[in-house]
Amino acid sequence: MLFTHDTECSLTAAAALVNTGGRNGEGLPDVAALDAFFVAHTYSGRHEHTKDELRAVRDLRPRLRPVWYADTDGIVAIVNGLLRENEALPQLITHDDEPYHIHAVPRDAPLATRMAVEAAMALADLIRSGELGRLRICDHPDCENVLVDLSKNRSRRFCDAGCGNRAAVTAYRARKAASLD
Repeated sequence: MLFTHDTECSLTAAAALVNTGGRNGEGLPDVAALDAFFVAHTYSGRHEHTKDELRAVRDLRPRLRPVWYADTDGIVAIVNGLLRENEALPQLITHDDEPYHIHAVPRDAPLATRMAVEAAMALADLIRSGELGRLRICDHPDCENVLVDLSKNRSRRFCDAGCGNRAAVTAYRARKAASLD
């Protein structure tokens, strides 16, 4: 583990959230999809299961996507803006048999608020540790997804949408075609 468990979970969830708004269509089309996202990314606390909540979570995506394209100062501005707007007040907390970790807003805060602040806190950890290079764009030429490289050797190049497999198949076919010439 490179970072604390909650930092890794928040970074992964932030990238996944950004990727739900890609050019492949709406990844959060309805409340049921948000419910599944909530469970898949182990969020806890308040979850209203409403269209308003879904809209608020979708509205967070364009706030987070620029993080993957910005320089350090730009990311710091985004992080500070999210923390300030959501009145973050970091505190140590334990819940659901998890060890102590930092929450910066109450568990009963709206889901989009908690998601924004958790992403901002995780990004703050990346900034403080000089690891912003772990924020990447998928290397597949037909993909615009973002990713967080949490590998020890910083070698991850593709997102979770199967782009690595598509790139390997393309390379294999090119080698095969070249050997036939």
